Amino acid sequence: MKILVLNSGSSSLKFQLFEIKEKEHVLIKGIADGIGLNNSFIKYEIEGNSKKIRKKIKNHRVALKNVLGIILDNRIISLLSEIKAIGHRAVHGGEEFKKTVLINDKVMKKIKELSELAPLHNPANLIGIRVCKELLPSVKQVAVFDTCFHSSIPEKAFIYGIPYKYYKKYGIRRYGFHGTSHYYVSKKAAEILKKDYNKLKIITCHLGNGSSIAAVMNGKSIDTSMGFTPLEGVVMGTRCGDIDPAIIFFLMKKEKLSVKEMDNILNKKSGLLGISGISPDVRVLWNNEKKGNKRAHLALDVLAYRITKYIGSYIASLNGVDAIVFTAGIGENAYYLRERILKQFEYIGLRIDKKKNENNETIITAKDSKVVAMVIPTNEELQIARETLRVVKGN
Repeated sequence: MKILVLNSGSSSLKFQLFEIKEKEHVLIKGIADGIGLNNSFIKYEIEGNSKKIRKKIKNHRVALKNVLGIILDNRIISLLSEIKAIGHRAVHGGEEFKKTVLINDKVMKKIKELSELAPLHNPANLIGIRVCKELLPSVKQVAVFDTCFHSSIPEKAFIYGIPYKYYKKYGIRRYGFHGTSHYYVSKKAAEILKKDYNKLKIITCHLGNGSSIAAVMNGKSIDTSMGFTPLEGVVMGTRCGDIDPAIIFFLMKKEKLSVKEMDNILNKKSGLLGISGISPDVRVLWNNEKKGNKRAHLALDVLAYRITKYIGSYIASLNGVDAIVFTAGIGENAYYLRERILKQFEYIGLRIDKKKNENNETIITAKDSKVVAMVIPTNEELQIARETLRVVKGN
């Protein structure tokens, strides 16, 4: 079965076309970026060969028409009718969607209602769904929510210490994000270790420009660092992560800031960028740290320390841990950060293998380590394709 996976952002459309038979094969993947802007382009890759086309992309409808045209022009398929299903990344499913669902008008309406909880993501996800409905009306569409995997989190972990009526009235609670990634890499870890996924205690660290950590017990998420929104948790590229909420009121008063201005500071001017004053990019900070820049060093130290605290707390929540998994851009590549983090867990018998870690190998701990640390590239698109196939087949 040929399945098109789409991740629609405010000004981008990521795509992958899978053929799933006995094995899973990516036929084409790419991105239409800068939608609605002057410097828009489409970049795609077929069997390791990539091409970039600069062209004006007015909106998502034009973007998808161009993507479908590229698929046909490159003879990936002969007819659009060969695409049997479309899997969409949808960020916020609230409490309404606890599993992947076939998209209909009712589902679309609910995704729109939930846009209040994810104003930067859900509206963009919905645009992608609507465009597909217009251009490929006979193809089944499936919504795979970032929040689904974390729907198993117990009430004691998702309730905030504010009046309970606000949870009942507005749905204010911990939802968690990056669920598709946390599920994929935790399950992959069990496969690599050749152990029963439903009998493992795993901590997954999805570390990128946006980062979250999850505690996975017996195949289910029991806690995660992001909360009501993707702002909570560890320090991120430009997001503040956990702070004393009173700081917000203090700064608004002192700096005479509006709600919009304060929101912009917390989401776009804080985190590694705010601490370092240099960049939100860990690679840039590491290069500056090696040159002796103290604030670059501080930013990386803060990041490593916050991640360490979350891992430590989740070891307690899980009552032990079998594996700690690193994934996403930082998690898969920043060996210098992984080393800072993992050396703090020598007390539980975790022993890092310095060479394996620097080479970004799959297992980066020594053979006699009591806890396994791993580096597993995430593949959210593949997981979305698998979920889409399962739902379309009615499994």
